Amino acid sequence: MSKKTKQKKKNDKDVSADLETDKVKSTEDKKEKIPLNSKLYEKELRRLQIELLKLQEWVKDQGLKVIVIFEGRDAAGKGGVIKRITESLNPRSVRVVAVPSPTEREKSQWYFQRYVAHLPAAGEIVLFDRSWYNRAGVERVMGFCTESEYQEFLRSVPEFERMIVRSGIILIKYWFSVSDEEQEKRFQARIKDPTKRWKLSPMDLESRTKWVEYSKAKDNMFAFTDIKQAPWYVVNADNKMKARLNCITHLLSLIPYQDLTPQAIALPPRVKSEVYIRPPITDQTFVPDHYQ
Repeated sequence: MSKKTKQKKKNDKDVSADLETDKVKSTEDKKEKIPLNSKLYEKELRRLQIELLKLQEWVKDQGLKVIVIFEGRDAAGKGGVIKRITESLNPRSVRVVAVPSPTEREKSQWYFQRYVAHLPAAGEIVLFDRSWYNRAGVERVMGFCTESEYQEFLRSVPEFERMIVRSGIILIKYWFSVSDEEQEKRFQARIKDPTKRWKLSPMDLESRTKWVEYSKAKDNMFAFTDIKQAPWYVVNADNKMKARLNCITHLLSLIPYQDLTPQAIALPPRVKSEVYIRPPITDQTFVPDHYQ
């Protein structure tokens, strides 16, 4: 067989392999495009929440320290994913931090001082519902900080986060991206639902007029703070169900863990005492039974 013929066969094999790879990728793409219905969402969420419990046990066992930052525009779905992450976890070792507006005293402190107090100890996971990045977003756009404070923040954040990572803390940052149209739908839904109106603050309403300014602020923030030691991960959040599942799946993939789920236990039989006589039930004040 000539050298030219052998080379042709090799090229044909390579092309065939490439086609096969493309076929696999095409199949995977089709799988990703399967519509996510409510039944599948609930099933997958349940599965992921069980995995989150395993992760929590691993973090406690290994003494890990984890920070997860959730940032994004108003109504982007940050609170929804945080709620799904925490609802099955043990609150003793998982905390949600939503730092309020600074007091006059806090305004005079080093900017990061308020946030340092909330950093995790060994075995803890801290979820920041907005974080020190307020300075790069709302404070920048709404004029709550000076130009020099803003520029100093951009210089300081990479070093601050590198220090956090060097100290042994796992730092994960998510940006929830939502379109103008979808944000408008969610704002309207909040206005119509009395249980959600509290989510719309005067600041949220004012931010609707500054969409471009927020876009510029986000892009500039990424340019300075999307660092190797603590990169930004963008979540496409127009579809809430997909955003939640994608974010939790990704979070689980970033921290290798083992299944330390406690073994099922057998409840001991209840021992009845013939000596103790309880007081009359009529001595207790019960909540009125409004529902039959």
